[in-house]
Amino acid sequence: MGQLNLKGIGKSYGHFEVISNISLEINNGEFVVFVGPSGCGKSTLLRMIAGLDDTTAGDIVIDGVRVNPLPPVKRGIAMVFQSYALYPHMTVFENIAFPLRVEKLPEEKIREKVEAVAKVLLLDQRLQQKPGQLSGGQRQRVAIGRAIVREPKIFLFDEPLSNLDAALRADMRIELTRLHHDLKATMIYVTHDQVEAMTMADRIVVLNGGHIAQVGAPLELYHKPQNRFVAAFIGNPKMNFLDVVCKGVGPDGVTVDFQGQTAMIPVKGRPELVGEKLALGIRPEHVRLGTGELGLSVTPTVIERLGINTVAYASLPSGDTFCALLDGTAPVQVDRPMQAGIMAADCHLFDGEGQALERHIDWKSALLPADFATIEP
Repeated sequence: MGQLNLKGIGKSYGHFEVISNISLEINNGEFVVFVGPSGCGKSTLLRMIAGLDDTTAGDIVIDGVRVNPLPPVKRGIAMVFQSYALYPHMTVFENIAFPLRVEKLPEEKIREKVEAVAKVLLLDQRLQQKPGQLSGGQRQRVAIGRAIVREPKIFLFDEPLSNLDAALRADMRIELTRLHHDLKATMIYVTHDQVEAMTMADRIVVLNGGHIAQVGAPLELYHKPQNRFVAAFIGNPKMNFLDVVCKGVGPDGVTVDFQGQTAMIPVKGRPELVGEKLALGIRPEHVRLGTGELGLSVTPTVIERLGINTVAYASLPSGDTFCALLDGTAPVQVDRPMQAGIMAADCHLFDGEGQALERHIDWKSALLPADFATIEP
């Protein structure tokens, strides 16, 4: 089993609070990713779960047992670090076998376990090589193998792919996802890379300033962010924000005014919002060339041709950057005005406190066939 409960976890260094009152339940077999900007507390939270840092407040419970007073080796966890932390003078076999030798298992049992893990990680032909003879991806697999061989209740990964080049990171993401599927183990993964979070996680925990900003399935966070921070953080390129004024609230949505244009955004509004300034969010991939229910003329200052897509960046009068993710052959040019069209159904609205107005969209049924719409993420 690998059930983890965090109950009111806090961490302070003197008067500086790094983690504040975090409560979270992670189910057995889940792949959960902690994501957020640098300094948000994600690695500190992982280290407290591992037992490498003490908590200032709250309880860490694994399979019903409070583990706060237990050392890391007694918690039933294994951690893979950003650096491989391999012994350069040892072979791959001995690196993977090291925690088993510490436990003083019989040699026959050690060999059986190491060979089984090496086969899963496609390292069975490398067991007699040393780390210096391996590629970065292979060394990371050895570090993962050293964790797997202990058969822990929970795997902890602290930005394990950040030292790899882009192509190798993509390959390792696939391998880790496959490994989770095969092992069916509980895995908690820390990263600042939202692509890793979106592609690997069953659930994402978005952290901001030591607090949980939102927890949910990747596509839930993409389609229904609860606040402006999550909306801006999830999605690449990040969401555009435009200043609008609320003109009316009805059962079907909120009517807004943008530069003299009006449109009804299908969100749940509140009567007191009428007359208030709101922020309209539109993702770059939902911006279209030409007209829409709302529109604005922008002049691209930077254009990135990526083949499958073209990304156009322009400056708004407010000083903010407006981004459009267009078709790869889109006829746009630097310093030439383009008309950007926006459809109301694609928009998000945020109040003055940065909280999202709930969208009239069921993200599951919108994305999955009807027969699978009730499946939980």
